[in-house]
Amino acid sequence: MRKKADSPPVLPAHGRLVMPVMAATGGSGRSTVARLLAAEFATAGPTVVLDTAPRLSSPWPALTVDQGAGGLAALPPDQPLTRSQVHQAAARQTARNDDWHVLTDGRDWHAPPLNLPEQPAAWYQLAAVGGWSAVIADTVHPLAHDILEARCVGRPGQTRAWCELPYAVPVLCAAATASGVEALQQAAMVLHAEGLPLQRAVAVLVGTTDGRPAPVVRAAATMLAPRIAEVTHLPYDPHIRAHGLRSATKLRARTQQAAAHIAGAVLAAAHRAWGDPLPHAPQPAPIAVVHSP
Repeated sequence: MRKKADSPPVLPAHGRLVMPVMAATGGSGRSTVARLLAAEFATAGPTVVLDTAPRLSSPWPALTVDQGAGGLAALPPDQPLTRSQVHQAAARQTARNDDWHVLTDGRDWHAPPLNLPEQPAAWYQLAAVGGWSAVIADTVHPLAHDILEARCVGRPGQTRAWCELPYAVPVLCAAATASGVEALQQAAMVLHAEGLPLQRAVAVLVGTTDGRPAPVVRAAATMLAPRIAEVTHLPYDPHIRAHGLRSATKLRARTQQAAAHIAGAVLAAAHRAWGDPLPHAPQPAPIAVVHSP
């Protein structure tokens, strides 16, 4: 049974909540958290996961096999898009009888690599055209390194651009290990130093073994709590370790409860920042109809 605080999330029909899922290092459970968030927010309204990773390094294309979805390759970057085009390109997933979408590159492994957009605004525009209310971005850039690199070259980085999108709540993932929380703490210091919205970020410590988190992990969570909207824990689940993102039907009850709590923490952070219900989301400009003579 869900606690009242972890009841299914609700989004207004006119709203759009953006959740960039980021990590400072690989192996942080980023894609797992993105999938669990999508399953939770699918009950709230149209939901999509944006896969920003190159095809051969991403777990998402394996979920779209035999669906016939065109994927990102079917969306020409230099032409206006319609909602039906974007939806035909997206693959469908199901969680608790609610569908949600994945936009990924589902082509065969030997297809030439796509030139995916780096700018978060381009991904946001794609989600807006698709009319999705909950937008989860599975990012690949290293969180702290990206911010430091941007400062050194004097340009905005991807982390800042994701955080500055309309109604964006950053979700920061780290393995629940000594090295994992150390990387998260360092990233949090960098975010704070750069004035990025750490106060509305949600941190997720992803368990790597059964049992209670180690003392160093619990201590790190306590130290992070005053600066971050909420520090949450995702317990180890052997089904995820064995089967990856393929199925959510055999997850442990505590995993599902943790996923609901993470979704609730994200929504609560958004409400504290912008009010309840969320304001109207920006809409893409309509495509002008050109009549040829």
